[in-house]
Amino acid sequence: LNERIYAVKSVHFLKSFTFLYLILIFSLVAGCRNSEPSDQIRVGTIDGPETELMETAQKVALAKYGLKVKIIPFTDYSLPNQALNDGSIDINMFQTFPFLRADVKAHGYNFKVVGLSFLYPMAIYSKKIKSIGLVPLNATVAIPNDPSNEARALLLLQKAGLIHLKKNANALATIQDIVENPKKLQIKELDAAQIPRTLQDVTLAVANTNYAVPAGLYPTKDGLFLEDKNSPYMNIFVVKAGFENDPRVQKLLQSFHSRAVLNKANELFKGQAIPGW
Repeated sequence: LNERIYAVKSVHFLKSFTFLYLILIFSLVAGCRNSEPSDQIRVGTIDGPETELMETAQKVALAKYGLKVKIIPFTDYSLPNQALNDGSIDINMFQTFPFLRADVKAHGYNFKVVGLSFLYPMAIYSKKIKSIGLVPLNATVAIPNDPSNEARALLLLQKAGLIHLKKNANALATIQDIVENPKKLQIKELDAAQIPRTLQDVTLAVANTNYAVPAGLYPTKDGLFLEDKNSPYMNIFVVKAGFENDPRVQKLLQSFHSRAVLNKANELFKGQAIPGW
């Protein structure tokens, strides 16, 4: 009987030991998969001019610091923060402070701002009228459809005197917050990247500089009304909390805050991008 009890206990011990051993092995393998090489960092951007700026920083980082920057471009503003949160990327550069605050409030992300990029002033453009004072009744207005840029456009339209928003309207404002619309504007919400191409079909288009300039529109020259230097919409670098002190982050920021990137920004945006550093 004692021999049988001992045999049963031995079997249970071996099963437990094997189970724990397998857990340890799987944990080690997962850890190896999730860890990035110490000389590489993955950066999320929005496809377009800002990705070109990061490509310039990529060259600086490799030449000066031996840092390999893997750029992952997105076409949807909702994706870079999701990717950062799930660990698909290490850092992103695409959003403004108001956009970050709205996304954190909506999803509970635990993120940290680690650096500044550029301010790209938003402006109101038109191919049909020469000044804001000439906006006709029932004019069609195209604005971005992502939450942060929609609010930004509405606040700019309010500052231009075309609409009035609720008293407490802020960086989360939507068209439902419009309380006065004396011109009876017909507001269309479109993808931010498409807006410059709609100018032939609408009376006004409220566009971000990073999309306007490639379409041949310059805020200070072509904008009927634009944000001033006090705008809170500076673009930022963001990481998950706990990664902000990683040496790779500082190397990337120093590479981006370089003369080469500034020169590239002046080339791409014709002097319309304002550096935040």
